[in-house]
Parts: sequence; C-alpha cells; structure tokens
Amino acid sequence: MIYLDNAATTFPKPQSVANSLVRGIKCFGGNPGRSGHLLSLRTSEKIYNIRENIANFFGGQTENVIFTSNCTHALNIAIKGILNKGDHIILSDLEHNSVIRPIFAMSKDNNITYDIAKTFKSNKEETILSFKKLIKANTKAIVCTHASNVTGAIMPIKELGAMCKEKNITFIVDSAQSAGVLDINIKDMNIDILCTAGHKGLYGPTGTGFLILNDGVKLNTLIEGGTGSLSVDLTQPDFSPDRYESGTINSVGIIGLGAGLEFVKKLSLNRIYEHEFQICNKIYQQIGNMNNVKIYINDFNKYSYVPIVICNINGITSNQAVSILSDKGYCVRGGLHCSPLAHKKLGTIDEGVIRISPSCFTSNAEIMQFLKDFRLVAKK
Repeated sequence: MIYLDNAATTFPKPQSVANSLVRGIKCFGGNPGRSGHLLSLRTSEKIYNIRENIANFFGGQTENVIFTSNCTHALNIAIKGILNKGDHIILSDLEHNSVIRPIFAMSKDNNITYDIAKTFKSNKEETILSFKKLIKANTKAIVCTHASNVTGAIMPIKELGAMCKEKNITFIVDSAQSAGVLDINIKDMNIDILCTAGHKGLYGPTGTGFLILNDGVKLNTLIEGGTGSLSVDLTQPDFSPDRYESGTINSVGIIGLGAGLEFVKKLSLNRIYEHEFQICNKIYQQIGNMNNVKIYINDFNKYSYVPIVICNINGITSNQAVSILSDKGYCVRGGLHCSPLAHKKLGTIDEGVIRISPSCFTSNAEIMQFLKDFRLVAKK
C-alpha cells in the first residue's frame, strides 16, 4: 500500500510517536491537575512540558495553549467564543466546513452576520483588499485558512494579520494544512487565535489538536465543567488553559502529539516542505502531459502552495478514480474534502477532485510507481 492521503491525516506516524503512546499508557496514567499524588503530578509535568514546547514552536505563551480533540473543535471554540449577538465576521472563499458550518449555524440562531471574501491565488494585494472592503462597524473577527485543503493555496496571513491589528479585529487562522509544513509565529503574524490539528503535519495521533490564544484574547466558553481548579466556585475559571479545558484531557494523545512535534523540529520545516514540494512538482509535471487528465493548478510555485496535487480523469468521477486506485494499492482522496466553498470557487462542486498529498515519508520510488499506474487508469 502506498499512502498519499496525508492532507487528511499523516500515515505512517514516526516510530517515536508510536513509542510515546505506549509510554503514555504505561508511565503517565494519572489524571493531570486532578490530584497531588506522584502519578498525577508526573503526568501534569509531562503535559506542561509539551504545552510549553508547542508555545515556543508557534511563538505563543505556555498557558495560552489549549488542547482540543481536533482542529474543528478548536475552530468552534474560537468562532463561538469570540462572537456575540449582532457581530459580523468575514471568512475566505476557501474555508473548510469546520469554519463555515459554525458560522452559518450562528447566523441562523444568534443573529450573527457574515460575508465571504474572494481570494486571488496570484495577487495577495487583491485578496487583502477583498477582505478590507467587507469590513463593517460591527465586524468582530476575520477567519482565514493558512492553506487551502483543496488547492493548497497559501494565504497572505501576515498581511491580513497586520490589517486586523490596525482595524482592531480578532484574527483567527486555521492552520490544519500548514502546521508542521510552514513556519508560523502568532506574534510576528498578528494572529489572535491559531487553530490546528495534531494528526496532520505535526504527525501526532488522531483525536488531538489545539488552539493558541495571543496575549489579551479571552473567549466565551463553549463548555463548562471540571477543571481541577477553583472547584468550590460554580463559575468557570477565568484563566487559561483551565477556562477552556473542561473535563479530562487526552493525555496519552497529547504525549503522542508532543513526540510528533519533536520529530518535525528535528527534521526541520524546510526539509519537510522541500521534500514534499519536489514530489508534488514531479506529479504535476507528469500528469500535466497525460491527455485524459485535467489539472487545476498551472502555477505550482514554491511557497505559493502547500504540497497538495489535485486533478480529475475525464470520463469518471473523482470517487470512482479513488476506488480504482485503491484496488491497485494507493490511498488518495476524492470528493469535496469537506470544503464546498473551495470547490464552488474551483468549479468542481459537482464532481469534486482527486487529491494527492505526500508526507515526509513518501519516496520518489513510490511516486514513480504511482504515476505508472495512474497513467494506466487515465487511459481506460
């Protein structure tokens, strides 16, 4: 089996991640922050160290790293936590359903209004202006993906962050497809809330994710409950991370995520991106010459896209192509990728696209074999 669906979740995971999960179960079984016994304290210290490493990696403060079950969870906390009745929010036309669905729900239930900014793949100034034109007196937040999970297009996050700071607007960034691939610093980029997944480019296990709040950002709570602190008080704590982490956290998964982060740091973002980019570039060059294949990206330039390839085979749907390739031993993804906004923009809302996404473990030999079989499928 050759796995090329890493934009959904990375596989295989580093051996160090697998080892850390076993060690987490065997050595860190205490409930962090819930007791004063040795095992609880040991687990608390381990989780704190991982929280600190994440903060350092993304330019945040340790106490402002909030663990979640995935990026969708993080985005819901951010969006529903920052908006109040009567507020207005702007999002891009590339957003995942984890952004548009909570916003749409709030627009129906809580009188929230929203607008969708058009993005321009080769003109960041036009993209920024598109957002700027939609700002109203009651605009509370802008949310934007760092990189599209469909096209891979990288958004001008730093420039959008500067604009939000100037306009006193909360800036929320979805980095599910960029964390572990691109350099991110929330202070340098003026990101108020960074949301991401642990199971993608950070090579952690599924069921992990986090958000990072920049200094001074405070959200309404999505859930309330036990935090291990101020238990006599019926109101939720007002300090991070306790305010946003009700209930027992996924300690074992977080320990695995911590190992994934260490793996990425050791390998380096630059090496990971360069390897994955050259693989995607090779795929684009090869499939671009196949008569029966339609490609949607004609300017696959370095650091304009994260390493994702999208295409279709004439005469069959994307999901049919995925099924045929699966029978041949390849894991790729078809359909709409939970991002109907991006597919409407791309003009593929009816058929979706085939998405091919390598990881740092993908070899050139695997890609050559894949391209050989892909060509045979495309000729049918």
